[in-house]
Amino acid sequence: MAVKREFCGESQTGAPIYVYHLSNNSGMEVDILNYGCIVRNVFVPDKDGNRVDVVLGYDDYKDYFVNDVFFGAAVGPSANRIANAKYSIDGKEFILPINDGPNNLHTDINNGFHKRVWDAEEGENFVKFTLKAEDGDLGFSGNRVFELTYTLSEENALSLHYHATSDARTLINMTNHSYFNLSGQDYGSCLDHTLKLNCSRYTPVIDSASIPTGEIASVEGTPFDFTQEKTIGRDIEADNEQLKFVGGYDHNFVVDNADGTRRSFATASSPVTGITMHCSTTLPGVQLYTGNFLNHNKGKGGREYMKRDGFCLETQFFPNSINQEGFPDSVFGPDREYDAITVYQFS
Repeated sequence: MAVKREFCGESQTGAPIYVYHLSNNSGMEVDILNYGCIVRNVFVPDKDGNRVDVVLGYDDYKDYFVNDVFFGAAVGPSANRIANAKYSIDGKEFILPINDGPNNLHTDINNGFHKRVWDAEEGENFVKFTLKAEDGDLGFSGNRVFELTYTLSEENALSLHYHATSDARTLINMTNHSYFNLSGQDYGSCLDHTLKLNCSRYTPVIDSASIPTGEIASVEGTPFDFTQEKTIGRDIEADNEQLKFVGGYDHNFVVDNADGTRRSFATASSPVTGITMHCSTTLPGVQLYTGNFLNHNKGKGGREYMKRDGFCLETQFFPNSINQEGFPDSVFGPDREYDAITVYQFS
């Protein structure tokens, strides 16, 4: 096992940016920037022993200063959508940027946690990143301390451990926004990947704004049924209103038997490289997003990423949980610390 730090350059404010290379003896390497806790590369041996980079992104760290599609980003303090860009805690209303129709998406596209330089502490097989946020920052209450620890095991498991404390009740709903293509970041469409989700329910959306209706619906008999393995592309063009709203899959799935312990929620495989990804989390939901809005995004090696060249499995609390009765509680504070783990293991 090894962790190596490499200087990249400076942020727009002059802070040093480093990439941390985590590697094991099994041939896997993960490269993470202290800028936005961004996962830049995930190199995994394929069936022939060749190293394959299985996440979309950029070669130049400066390209992440824009990154409007959130490649590899740690999104926070609130991921996904909040209806009408506002919410209330204990009778106090909080206003967020309107940046996705009338709603808020991923907190703040220009100033969110994915656009900040985090402090870093290296260990034998991990890097722990820390970020402090003051009361009122980005429209959220509480003086908060966020920690995100990336750990790589000899079994090719990349673990993301989130932890946060706050001196006031506040909304926290972090996620990682990596786009995976297990055939390689430069391969093309991911629709031939097989996917199985241990999610027998999902949260339908009202319209193209992607705000959940509040219903928790069964996937049975719908294109959202991944309880049995199938290709991502098999039903993506089905005559289905939910798919038409967002141009494919961009929906929250409910992890079966979620109870705060780590549960297996997904298995994805490439027929080209033979690489399989096993996913588990302590969180109650996962957003399956099939890169519906990628469009000539120039990435690594000059590759132009197109629609559906990658898929995301964003573990989180449900979208708009803060405003929706019956959805999991995403409010944390002095009496309830935020703590969550998501693991992507490759074979």
